[in-house]
Amino acid sequence: MQAFLKGTSVSTKPPLKDRVAATAGSSGESKKAKPVPWVEKYRPKCVDEVAFQEEVVAVLKKSLEGADLPNLLFYGPPGTGKTSTILAAARELFGPELFRSRVLELNASDERGIQVVREKVKNFAQLTVSGSRSDGKPCPPFKIVILDEADSMTSAAQAALRRTMEKESKTTRFCLICNYVSRIIEPLTSRCSKFRFKPLSDKIQQQRLLDIADKEHVKISNEGIAYLVKVSEGDLRKAITFLQSATRLIGGKEITEKVITDIAGVIPAETINGLFAACHSGSFDKLEGAVKNLIDEGHAATQLVNQLHDVVVENENLTDKQKSIITEKLAEVDKCLADGADEHLQLISLCATVMQQLTQNC
Repeated sequence: MQAFLKGTSVSTKPPLKDRVAATAGSSGESKKAKPVPWVEKYRPKCVDEVAFQEEVVAVLKKSLEGADLPNLLFYGPPGTGKTSTILAAARELFGPELFRSRVLELNASDERGIQVVREKVKNFAQLTVSGSRSDGKPCPPFKIVILDEADSMTSAAQAALRRTMEKESKTTRFCLICNYVSRIIEPLTSRCSKFRFKPLSDKIQQQRLLDIADKEHVKISNEGIAYLVKVSEGDLRKAITFLQSATRLIGGKEITEKVITDIAGVIPAETINGLFAACHSGSFDKLEGAVKNLIDEGHAATQLVNQLHDVVVENENLTDKQKSIITEKLAEVDKCLADGADEHLQLISLCATVMQQLTQNC
């Protein structure tokens, strides 16, 4: 009986070779099916793919040819390609094999106090490296430390960094990335070559979005692309994320302006026109009802302030004096909202000022 059971157990179990092959096959299939956000999927792989930042690309290409790189400071609005540019340059310098060991990337999500600078960054910077790659290409004899969102580092941590930057200049290059260069201490900015990343032009953004839409088989008109660019305000990362969200929302149909408006949280033009009509009427009850509807629909007050600013500036029926009074009030309301004031009261106050200026013409 035991021999019989033993025999069946041996015969039913597949050979080890087949099991390994099956496991490898299943893991390979799962790797292929792994979904990637479009922002990561279409991130520039080399310096030439970086869009619209000609000066930075020109300097980096020369550095890549001569394998000599200064300490860098990239600053500019979000979504303009700062992190992508330095990562692409590092990949070209070191190749896929050495990239992990030669690049230390610390983001705002990581702990980057004075202790981390003294220990982690300093220890990494002190390591010496050889100048050879397995594929035979020349490799620079230094490492790169990327400090993303460097403007959120404390002044003490920044001060601790400046000595390390000088001392380890033979073996390490630093790249600081930030949105606001004024928040980086002067001793650090003087040790780096500064590059400002400009907001991407509408034409460049439209071209990149059309390429992505074509590759992902997304139906979207030229007007839809233009509206997507307008809504994203020069931030290509935001535009690509909106495009992917809209594609998932409608599932194969054509993406329209209405879908983009819903995804981006933009207040529809009809709602703002209705608010202006309530202000024109001179009735405070109508005004209060319009503001209440706006908040009940879940629109953000800060979004209204941004859009209302554009409408007021472009309005030809208002005099320069009226525009200046309304925009001054917009600035006050924006400050109060940033400090945590009640949205309903701030919008009532803002719309009351707009109504006061609009009814003067009547």
